[in-house]
Amino acid sequence: MNIQVLRERYAQCSGAQIFGIIFLAGFLLRVILPNLKLLHHDEAIHAWFSYELLTKGVYQYDPMYHGPFLYYITAAVFKIFGDSDLLVRLLPAVFGSAIIILIYGIYRTGWLSKNHAVWAALFFAFSPNMVYFSRFLRHDIFQLFFTVLLLLAILAYIEYKKPGWALLAGSAAACGMCLKEDMPVAILVFGVFFIALLYYHRITLPDTWKRDLIGAVLIAAGIGFVFYTSFFTHPEMFFEAPFKAIEHWTSMHDQCRLCGPPYWYLIMLLLYEIPLLILAIYSIWHWGFKDKGLCQVRRTDPEEQGIPGEKTSLLMILFIIWTSCTLVFYGWVGEKVPWLLIHQLFPLIFLASYRIEGKKVIAGCITLLFLLGMTMHVCFTPVDMNEPIVQVQNSEDMRDVMALIDTAKTVVVASDSYWPLPWYYRGGRWDKILFYGKKVDPMVWSGKEPDIIITHDTDSYASLPGYEKRVYHLSYWFSLYDNQHRALEWYFLRDGKMGTVNLDVFVKGNNTALN
Repeated sequence: MNIQVLRERYAQCSGAQIFGIIFLAGFLLRVILPNLKLLHHDEAIHAWFSYELLTKGVYQYDPMYHGPFLYYITAAVFKIFGDSDLLVRLLPAVFGSAIIILIYGIYRTGWLSKNHAVWAALFFAFSPNMVYFSRFLRHDIFQLFFTVLLLLAILAYIEYKKPGWALLAGSAAACGMCLKEDMPVAILVFGVFFIALLYYHRITLPDTWKRDLIGAVLIAAGIGFVFYTSFFTHPEMFFEAPFKAIEHWTSMHDQCRLCGPPYWYLIMLLLYEIPLLILAIYSIWHWGFKDKGLCQVRRTDPEEQGIPGEKTSLLMILFIIWTSCTLVFYGWVGEKVPWLLIHQLFPLIFLASYRIEGKKVIAGCITLLFLLGMTMHVCFTPVDMNEPIVQVQNSEDMRDVMALIDTAKTVVVASDSYWPLPWYYRGGRWDKILFYGKKVDPMVWSGKEPDIIITHDTDSYASLPGYEKRVYHLSYWFSLYDNQHRALEWYFLRDGKMGTVNLDVFVKGNNTALN
């Protein structure tokens, strides 16, 4: 089959068919082998909080753990289908995959060409960061879903002038605000951009826009009130939450708890998404100068509205501003964590997807192969791996520790480093675990005869009579200190020494079942 035949068949396929295939491929990458890796430290906390909400009905907003939406939707899924490790990973996979459908929706508004939207969907479907954090119970992939839904709703409102789209925009903005404290960044970028388009007569709104705007604000306020007050349990929290969030995250920024240089996320792009970064830079030049997109943006005559390619040019400007603002904002924020990259990567994907045709298709295919290969590596390596994307990931060694716990009758945990154990031993399974939170005198558990005693290796016992001492990794991370002098070698081999938190596990010597 030659290239011309492929082009003809591609042209004959409807957008729905093409996006349906891309969606299925992206969904498969996000749901296959969901429990290949243990839950990350944060995932275990989020799952456990959701379980506590389900079983005890207890929740109050704490900015340390971000907004309430994640916990309520996870608890709701647990209520319907039961609490399980599978559902913990399935929920973000569904939201992550659904973003592909939203890209199709943006294409249907007429603001993106079919070719542009298809390549954006492909890059999104196979992006290692997008796949990895769609298999990860954190707020960010949900927040990105509502960010894209907000963009779709705004574009659809501009095109179709229907109030329902304004209400959907308000709902999307509210749900995003109920997830993460950085959602205002996207709202601000969209707001300033589209207000500027109105000012310069590049778009028009229906006569009912004031009424529609009030409706959107009211529905957003209503959703925010329901979630932040814990369904009316803490009504004061709706007014206190913004100040608590600002106070907490300002403090975290000043502490520089997880510091990194302003270009930290650019390094992450070079590690995992380098072809997309190269394509994006080239595409900006291609659009702005070769295709004279900048000339279209500069026009001032209102009568020229609707010229060919104008909407694409306006969106390209938005994607450039969106990418730039997020790179600057997250580069400035003191805490550098890998999941925040997806908010910067999403608009960059649309820049990289511009006008992939002719010989540029070869570059697009090479990019897809690179992304798929990197995705297979970071998502489907079944052992501890030396990658910054894992941040501080619970070690696969914990499976051995939990196997010991499963066969024990009594377990002592004398350490404040113990996650993900509360999630994996939730409910009645925690009854056999005696938790002390720190190293204590062994006389404290005298007479209880624990089969296993778990401590942090830096605050442990040299030995305990009758127990065999074993060392396991609790968690691990990429150690820049240990690899900085072999950066190029590490880039290709992804090996070397990792930073670890270790547990001393004392196993009762006369218990053959544990040995």
